[in-house]
Amino acid sequence: MSVNFEQLLDENLSTVIMKTGSLVTGIVIDIQDNHVVVHVGLKSEAAVPVSEFYNESGELDIEVGDEVQLTLEAIEDGHGNTRVSREKAIKQEVWKRIEDSLAQETILKGLITSSVKGGMTVDVQGIKAFLPGSLAEVIPTKDLEHLVGNYEEFKVIKLDKDKNNVVLSRKAVLQEVNSEEREKLLSTLAEGQVVKGVVKNLTDYGAFVDLGGIDGLLHITDISWSRINHPSEAIKIGQEMEVKIIKYDQEEKKVSLGIKQLIEDPWVGIEAKFPLNTSVMATVTNLTDYGFFAEIEQGVEGLVHVSEIDWTNKNIHPSKVVQLKDKVEVMILEVDEEKRRISLGLKQLTENPWQVFAHTHKEGDRVNGAIKSITDFGVFIELEGGIDGLVHLSDISWDESEDELRALNKGDVIDALVLSVEAERERISLGIKQLISDAYGDYVEAHSKGSRVVGKVLDFDDQKINLLLAEGVVGSLQQKDFINSAADDSLEEGLEIEVVVANINRKDREIILSLRALEKQEEKSALKDNAQKNKEIEEATKSNIGDLIKAEMEDTESEDE
Repeated sequence: MSVNFEQLLDENLSTVIMKTGSLVTGIVIDIQDNHVVVHVGLKSEAAVPVSEFYNESGELDIEVGDEVQLTLEAIEDGHGNTRVSREKAIKQEVWKRIEDSLAQETILKGLITSSVKGGMTVDVQGIKAFLPGSLAEVIPTKDLEHLVGNYEEFKVIKLDKDKNNVVLSRKAVLQEVNSEEREKLLSTLAEGQVVKGVVKNLTDYGAFVDLGGIDGLLHITDISWSRINHPSEAIKIGQEMEVKIIKYDQEEKKVSLGIKQLIEDPWVGIEAKFPLNTSVMATVTNLTDYGFFAEIEQGVEGLVHVSEIDWTNKNIHPSKVVQLKDKVEVMILEVDEEKRRISLGLKQLTENPWQVFAHTHKEGDRVNGAIKSITDFGVFIELEGGIDGLVHLSDISWDESEDELRALNKGDVIDALVLSVEAERERISLGIKQLISDAYGDYVEAHSKGSRVVGKVLDFDDQKINLLLAEGVVGSLQQKDFINSAADDSLEEGLEIEVVVANINRKDREIILSLRALEKQEEKSALKDNAQKNKEIEEATKSNIGDLIKAEMEDTESEDE
């Protein structure tokens, strides 16, 4: 051993505090296959596993004569050996560095190893520390996975050695490092300027782009003229790109960026490019409950509303007809360049079954079909082309009886007459009762108010008597009217009674009859006949007297001659 080596031993060992757990300085005196022999000034040298001296690259990081910091574990372990630990000494050194960093507000380096609840785990030379998610970036974000595996700089903001608790902040370092560069960069920014940046983080509403000391927000609506559901569909973290400054708030130090503004707006002049009622090929880009979006040109999308998908099925889900990225032919229905909206149609490229029906059928035509549904106001019948016709409750039977409606069942195939067709409003009115004649209507047309008719007693009660006037036609006579009449007949079913139609209620399909009115008619008729007879007698009498006077005058003239 050289003199210099001996002097080095004497100098270092003279300061050693021989206490278990204390940090001591030893001199490497030998390197063996499995151990490193270190002299720490005690009765025996200490053997330390060679594995404790490898660096992060897996290389042996010592030579004979090097000073090393060790932790004294035992001065005498019972076998005459001194036991020390390099690993524990390193941890003590690191803890000391962490404590100094907190006290002096200096920067530490560490490896971000994984994501945990609320933040990330950082390895600071074997000491595990916690990086809260809110302190990982200047602008807080939910997605921090891009930081895993990175060596980063941190500031210590909290330390509890007893609980092995170290809390770090990356944000504090970034703010400190970027503050000078940020101010310099902000002084050069202007709206409309095109600059380069690197995508730093992605969120549901956009991306943050590092412009070199300051972050700008690239909103999802400013990434592409086309519709995208998430920024990751168009850009990636770490991607370098050109962006345009579309808004710059100097007071708030906020920068809004855009990518789509770097190319011409495809919506300019869109009305001239796509005339109404013309068809174009489009690519399905998005499906919703209310329709689907289709791109008719790069950056230009239109909506095919669910009502424009199928002529007959108004509630069909778009997924039953198209899938994402399908190529479909659509028709331009409406273009609004100012609102950047285009309405498209799919059903317009097939025949309109309502118009086809209108061309092939007219009012009064007989049709048939299965009952598709029954409602309180009528029934819907399925017709040719998959369209429906409505038989309103009032057109099921002439007497509008609900029994007739209840007698119908879904799926029954029935006949009906076409009453009206409104193709533009997609309405077809049908009638069932029109297939048969209206006995009541025919009767009241032939027998107006005041007509004398004969009815046969069907039934009666204390209030009224029902008379059958014709097949399917019944009139009612008040019981007191019969009792007060001069009729000698006793009331019984089948009795024929002559009466007068006193009133007609078409709405309720009633015919009110009267015996008293008949008697009045007969009295009137008798008075009229009597007056006529008296007149005839008077005229006859006058005629006879005139003839006698005339004859007498003729005789007198004859005698005078």
